[in-house]
Amino acid sequence: MAGHVDKLLKAVPIFAGLDDAAVKLFVERAVKSEYPPGGIIAREGESNHCMYLIGSGSVRIVKYFGRADQAELTVLGPKEFFGEMCILEPAPRAATAQAIERAIIFEIQAASFHQLYKQMPAQYGILILNISRDLSRRLRHLDEIFAARHK
Repeated sequence: MAGHVDKLLKAVPIFAGLDDAAVKLFVERAVKSEYPPGGIIAREGESNHCMYLIGSGSVRIVKYFGRADQAELTVLGPKEFFGEMCILEPAPRAATAQAIERAIIFEIQAASFHQLYKQMPAQYGILILNISRDLSRRLRHLDEIFAARHK
């Protein structure tokens, strides 16, 4: 499993620029899970402080899951991630993540990020900057969708 997670981490843009020791820290702590089609990976409102990397399959991110006003925010595939907001801010999940097809998911706990901060602060800075850039990109995309719907 370690080799697969190592390759996955190096292919995920937020981990770009990290040295091998920093990547190894996450590889050693990643937890692999498999979800069937329709399986719930994380629920809106729950408090678990981790992010997820998609090894294979696809995942939809849904606001108000199961309600009449349910809204699909995005669909993610291999080498993408979600749940990073719970790493940056200890708040409940903002949306539900559901497997569309069989999905292999790697969970990374917030404690791994804290360990990186303690052991390799410069590497932690690179990672936080990368996450911030990606969050900005995602917010910009949602803003464009919102603006297009309200013209």
